[in-house]
Amino acid sequence: MGKRLKILFVFWLAASPAQGGEPAPLPGSNVEDLLELARQHNPELAAARLEAEAAAERIRPAGALPDPVLRVELMDITNSGTDKAASLLPSQVGSTRYTAMQPVPFWGKRDLKRSVAQAEAEQARSRSGAAWAELSARVKTGFAQYYRAARSREVTQEILDLANDLERIAMSRYSSGLASQQDVIRAQIEQTALRRELVMLDTERHQAMARLNAQTGRAPDAPLADPQRLRPIPAKLEPSALESRMRARNPQLFALDAQVAAAEKGRELALRNRYPDFILGLSPVQSGWQIKEWGLMVEMNIPLQQQSRRAQERETETMLAAAHARKEGAVNQLLSELAENALSLDAARQIETLAAASLLPQAEASFQAALAGYQNGKVDFATLLDAQRQIFKTRLEVLTAQADAQIRLAEIERLLGEDL
Repeated sequence: MGKRLKILFVFWLAASPAQGGEPAPLPGSNVEDLLELARQHNPELAAARLEAEAAAERIRPAGALPDPVLRVELMDITNSGTDKAASLLPSQVGSTRYTAMQPVPFWGKRDLKRSVAQAEAEQARSRSGAAWAELSARVKTGFAQYYRAARSREVTQEILDLANDLERIAMSRYSSGLASQQDVIRAQIEQTALRRELVMLDTERHQAMARLNAQTGRAPDAPLADPQRLRPIPAKLEPSALESRMRARNPQLFALDAQVAAAEKGRELALRNRYPDFILGLSPVQSGWQIKEWGLMVEMNIPLQQQSRRAQERETETMLAAAHARKEGAVNQLLSELAENALSLDAARQIETLAAASLLPQAEASFQAALAGYQNGKVDFATLLDAQRQIFKTRLEVLTAQADAQIRLAEIERLLGEDL
């Protein structure tokens, strides 16, 4: 019997979960965890990084020499004038010429091609950085919307509980003949409207969850933890400092700088194409089993098609001018977006301060006064409902201002290419 108990105990240990095997906490309580998930699992970001790696691999081949060419010529394979039969063996024909040829571009062309490839690789790296800046801004924006929906639902539920209390007060006064039935009906209508708001907020919350899951490479219906906190907002943003940081770190500007560099090198390469390329060759000649002759060869193309070359040069000059214009336009647009978002962030912060520090205490004091007045018969029920709605509206305004500030901060960081 003891042996059987030992066997059952061993099986129980094997089936029991290991110590410390609790499931990992769900992401979503803060934006930092979601950003790390997006960095690791977002397929669009992974594609941008792989494209940058592929572009970097093009640099070495761009400046390499072309492959050499080996030519074998069998001369007099019929062995005319002799008793030998026709043959395809090098030692049994009249003679065999081996020619090794190496194409050699004109001086400087290989370096220019390598420089163009380096500039294109830099563009790809900058596009990867821009992809991360765009993705992180979407994650931060999505988390702010998720936080607003979750917190707004909590506020709405609290106001609904308060409306239930008001209905009970109205019902009690109606039963005592101190209020009309219309007060009870108004309280019930208010509850219905709040329940409708809860449905809309639940939908908004699940939509935000689906967007966050898509950006972090998870299933659309994967669960997320309830949001706990927002990122702190910087105390003050100096416009000149923001502009300097944007010019120094914005990945879109990096890509445009690399595009300008590639256009400049492309123009230099087009000008260098006025000069010929060469093919160098070495030709040993075999007769029987011996090498009896050696030859050297130099071949070059003659750049006669000058009209087509001039057209190519004009094309590269136009592309360079277009690259400069595109960069100038991008700088103006980015500066405009930066100023707009900085102003909006400051406005959202001021609205939050006014709503939280002034409007909300005033609305709560007004509600308490209206509630006391209604219980004493000095205030009608409509005034009490208006006071309740003002609390609800003000608390939602605080949450909206907080979310708007987070969204504007995310846009500013996208433009800067780094977190503040």
